[in-house]
Amino acid sequence: MELDKGGILIQVANAKLGKQSAYNFLLDHFWNEVYGFQIKRVQNEFEAEDITIETFAKAFDKIHTYKETYVFSTWLIAISKNIQIDKTRKKNAILHNQASQASEAQLKSVPDANPTPEDVLITKQNLTQLLRDIKLLKPAYQQVIQLRYFQEMSYTEIAIQLHEPLSNIKVRLLRAKKLLAEIITKKNTL
Repeated sequence: MELDKGGILIQVANAKLGKQSAYNFLLDHFWNEVYGFQIKRVQNEFEAEDITIETFAKAFDKIHTYKETYVFSTWLIAISKNIQIDKTRKKNAILHNQASQASEAQLKSVPDANPTPEDVLITKQNLTQLLRDIKLLKPAYQQVIQLRYFQEMSYTEIAIQLHEPLSNIKVRLLRAKKLLAEIITKKNTL
């Protein structure tokens, strides 16, 4: 569905008011654009996905700073680009630090409160079939679904368990639920 700038701004305004449906819309609508941008830059699907998740987490945390004079997708891409640059710098700094500290021998030996529509759909599924469907997800998505729904951990507990920021966990779980709902819906229409 193609929306004009006014439609996007309405969704952004709703997100600023804290409406979950607006966050879902923005994530769904702009995911492919941000992910596509990153996959071209980093050429690694897992890294691109992690950066995309961090992008949306940061954007949603800072949504109140978005100014309507900018195109929303451009704002997201700028956030994404900055995250990727920071990650590359950190990775290079760590590698440089490790290399400078390593001895020659070491160098040679290096080898939400209300259920979303996705929640409702997921909970209505037969457990055996649901487990099969979950296995179709990428491991990172399987993990957050497992921790949230089978171990009944809170978002904060999952963030601590996975050593990730809470905002990243929220976006990863949102994306995992969407992908799982798509799998279930596709199977139900066959």
